[in-house]
Amino acid sequence: MKIIYEDNHLLVVEKPINVPMQEDESKDKDLLSLCKAYLKEKYHKPGNVYCGLVHRLDRPVGGVAVFAKTSKAASRLSESIRTDAFTKLYHTVIVGNLPKETTLIDYLVKDEKTNMTKVTTKDQGKYCELRYEKLRSIGELTLIRIELITGRSHQIRVQFSSRGCPLWGDARYKPSSKPGQQLALWATSLSFPHPITQEVMTFKSELPRTQPWNQFE
Repeated sequence: MKIIYEDNHLLVVEKPINVPMQEDESKDKDLLSLCKAYLKEKYHKPGNVYCGLVHRLDRPVGGVAVFAKTSKAASRLSESIRTDAFTKLYHTVIVGNLPKETTLIDYLVKDEKTNMTKVTTKDQGKYCELRYEKLRSIGELTLIRIELITGRSHQIRVQFSSRGCPLWGDARYKPSSKPGQQLALWATSLSFPHPITQEVMTFKSELPRTQPWNQFE
């Protein structure tokens, strides 16, 4: 686990791919537990260690993730998310081509039984929005930069797949993905006001140098 930034209130890390944010039914090692173990060892803390989960990334997604080291920081970070004070930037590689840049708006509903999200009508779903910019195309692949305005479950994956441009390696929303492909979605930047000083801070994570990212280097 790579530590990007740490002070008395924040712990910003680079989430590895295929690691859940918190414990789930798989019982695999999760990022929250890894952060708690790191804090416990570094500061020689006895007993339980506080580490607050304030936002989520899908299991196959890597990149910037922030945790709160105090309950006060957790409360203020959660309020910043609620009031849209977080700026969340992602990069992805889609299979297909879209206009150079635009805003995507949909209404999404999640089926809890299948853990699948789909586009639905305004009266049945939750509003979701993102803005994207097309950076480069190579063959059928296109590198996209995304500013996520809302944070619905699987939002980025569903909004692009519903337009016939699924994310590379998305076995859930692009069933034709080849076995072993890793979902090409990365949380590259996170900006938000510090929970104590209110200074706006920005943290970044570089894209992997694996397929399909390395085609755009």
